[in-house]
Amino acid sequence: DVLSGQNQFHKIYYHKLGNTQKEDMLIFHNDKEPLRNYYAYLNEDKTFLFVNETESTSGNSLYAAKIDNLKDLKFELIAEGFDYEFGVVDVIDNNLLLKTNYKAPKSKIVSVDFNNPAMENWKDLIKEKEDVLQSADIVGGKIFTKYLKDASSKAYFYSLEGEFLSELELPAIGTLSGFNGNKDEDVAFYGFTSFTYPSSVYEYNISENKSKLYKKSEVDFNPDDYVTKQVFYKSKDGTQIPMFIIHKAGLEMNGKNPTLLYGYGGFNVSLTPGFSISRLSFLEQGGVYAMANLRGGGEYGADWHEAGTLLKKQNVFDDFIYAAKYLIESKYTYEDKLAIAGGSNGGLLVGACMTQHPDMFKVAIPMVGVMDMLRYHKFTIGWAWASDYGRSDDSEEMFKYLYSYSPLHNIKKGVEYPATLAITADHDDRVVPAHTFKFMATLQEKDGGKNPILIRVETKAGHGAGKPTAKQIEETADMYSFIMYNLGMKPVFEK
Repeated sequence: DVLSGQNQFHKIYYHKLGNTQKEDMLIFHNDKEPLRNYYAYLNEDKTFLFVNETESTSGNSLYAAKIDNLKDLKFELIAEGFDYEFGVVDVIDNNLLLKTNYKAPKSKIVSVDFNNPAMENWKDLIKEKEDVLQSADIVGGKIFTKYLKDASSKAYFYSLEGEFLSELELPAIGTLSGFNGNKDEDVAFYGFTSFTYPSSVYEYNISENKSKLYKKSEVDFNPDDYVTKQVFYKSKDGTQIPMFIIHKAGLEMNGKNPTLLYGYGGFNVSLTPGFSISRLSFLEQGGVYAMANLRGGGEYGADWHEAGTLLKKQNVFDDFIYAAKYLIESKYTYEDKLAIAGGSNGGLLVGACMTQHPDMFKVAIPMVGVMDMLRYHKFTIGWAWASDYGRSDDSEEMFKYLYSYSPLHNIKKGVEYPATLAITADHDDRVVPAHTFKFMATLQEKDGGKNPILIRVETKAGHGAGKPTAKQIEETADMYSFIMYNLGMKPVFEK
């Protein structure tokens, strides 16, 4: 069965357009390790082929081969093991420029001689900084780096020798994407967005160190009508957690505003500011949107990520609960006006928090969530998540810990749970829909209240990527309608 089988024995093939699949050439495989994934990519000049080997969602080994003859590729092991991440930025004069968190929890750039790749010979090109290095690109003979500072983008330029040159001035606090361009050209392109700044593309003149707007999404709204702020609140153990809060200007802090709190907190994924037209409609109706940067994410590097994994996973849920407490204590909202939402690992977050504190939220939207923490590793790619979650068959301690927060196993008979709309898809082969089916069936059976407990199943769809626009609109409309109705919001129409 496609949803119960495991993804095993990955292989990399070379496919020439126009040929049949039978003519594909096997490039890389390992017939001794069934639970390894392989990802292939080239440098810009297409002179090297690289393969990342992984056994989970973080950490990888790195192989490299010069492309002289596809039928006789000789792969060299550049970095071995799965404790650290190694990604190739590009190749300069036979030197591999790698982005890595090896001996640098917030990542750095190193130079590796392909002919002498032993780690003791690696040279630091751009050393680790206080902020998290997210990516690096080479354009116009310079290294363009993107950093994350308190969940917002920063960009710096360096020479190929690692000398700092300048900082890129961004339009506002937000999220940068890119850089795109060729190594020998004087122009680079990058994208930028924020909560009240629609996605835009900028053209950057490298020699003049100047940016100009190239293309901007046209949205009929006035960003000055909205307020975006970043706050830092204390979690249960005293850790300072950042959170973005967005609402219309002139909001009355009366503790009664309908509020949607969103989070993720896992797999080294960083939540950063981004524009959403559907969210804008919620704000137009008087809603408050809050996005918490929980531990388990990548906002502050490897240590921040690890603080929300394995036997520390409860930190993530506590961070989210204390975000809700902050919103209530700061008079943004109260329990009957508070909704929570999250997808995938964020669906687990919502499921765990609504079962641990059912009286704290009025509405819960767990989307494609991991709800059965005892058996998740038995389905499709679930085994690869063990680096974040641990497995129930690892030890008695891990079994008990997973059981203590597994949403499916912590629904109690007779408890009144929030109004819940769980969202899944019938062809989701990442987080199989059985997670949501079992969770919602149990919730419907045991719930002791009168709140609606509904499941929305998208047909002919998967985990979310590639979903047609029409299906996205329908799902988003259903989600916000459910939230707004159950928070008691009444439509506000412009006069």
